[in-house]
Amino acid sequence: MAKRAAGEGSVYKRAKRWVGQVGSGANRETKYFDTQREANEWRHKKVEQRQQGLMVAGSKIPLSKFLDEWLIVARTSVRPNTGDQYTQIVHQHINPHLGEILLRDLTPHHIQNLYTKKLAKDISPRTTRLIHAVIHNALNHALKIGLVVRNVSDAVTLPKVARKEMKTLDDYQVRQLLQAADGTRMQVLFWIAVTTGLRQGELLGLKWSDLDWQTRRLQIQRQVQRRKGKGLVFCEPKSASGRRVISLGEKTIEILRGHREKQLMEQIVAGDKWKENDLIFPSPIGTPQDCANVLKAYKKCLEKAGLPNLRFHDLRHTAATLMLQQEINPKVVQERLGHSDISLTLNTYSHVLPSMQEKAAEKMDELFTLTEVSNELRKIKQTKNQ
Repeated sequence: MAKRAAGEGSVYKRAKRWVGQVGSGANRETKYFDTQREANEWRHKKVEQRQQGLMVAGSKIPLSKFLDEWLIVARTSVRPNTGDQYTQIVHQHINPHLGEILLRDLTPHHIQNLYTKKLAKDISPRTTRLIHAVIHNALNHALKIGLVVRNVSDAVTLPKVARKEMKTLDDYQVRQLLQAADGTRMQVLFWIAVTTGLRQGELLGLKWSDLDWQTRRLQIQRQVQRRKGKGLVFCEPKSASGRRVISLGEKTIEILRGHREKQLMEQIVAGDKWKENDLIFPSPIGTPQDCANVLKAYKKCLEKAGLPNLRFHDLRHTAATLMLQQEINPKVVQERLGHSDISLTLNTYSHVLPSMQEKAAEKMDELFTLTEVSNELRKIKQTKNQ
């Protein structure tokens, strides 16, 4: 008898009965039959079920139980805040609707129906896609450990997310913001934000030891985040590319020197209340600064300057846009922002590209126009020499 390929199962006789068997290890299913034909029919059916993505014996658990177990594993490889977000999505959006379905019985239709219901209840397409990301990651884990033979969430259709128009400040508006912040504790923080494009958490995590005064280089190697039950804590940058070194201008170094002197005065005023953390932008007593306080001061300065009500994160977009408008190489912009790939930078700030295209066209025109003039001058000179 020809040997069956892996995954096709087997049928064999034991004593007076026929045995059908599919899978191996914890995923093995075995059943006894009176005839070889019955055993083969069962084997074919089980193999077909696996090929269609139905669960094997080892996955006869409710989706809710599997997701709770997966969350424990997921937290070991993601940032704490990301883990909290996963947990919220599972308990708020997935388990109430799909939790009772057995993992082996979950189908693309179940998942698609969940997304349809969410959208009908005015859950945004972006949040719906976040729900999908959690389901997809969880089922990928199930696939990896052999609980499923395919990820059924691959077969669903995701809603499109409308791309919001990016809001930024122009160079004149940035000057207005800095002028409104003049004399406040936030002025230098805003300056660094619009000249470097650092994220808010990265700004608040900067330490004086990260700054090399001689080379004017600043290391970004941590950020401040609020953690549930722990308050403000130091943590790793958002991604591996977030750990980077950027250069600062001479004017920025001069501003930071003045900021350092004022901070030393703050330390004297605070006295015993000061908690030394070596932070460049600490609270008035040296502890990590709360993002909410920064945002409050930022909004106050926007209002004072008569500027649009932008998010603090829009200062990062402002910095990137202004850098590109100044014809700074997009690769340099990518590195300063800490993007993992230059395509992310170019896609995010594609609104700047048309003007860059126009400048490139003009420069190419000028290049060859100058060549033509040079040729004409050469011809005139040759004629005179003759």
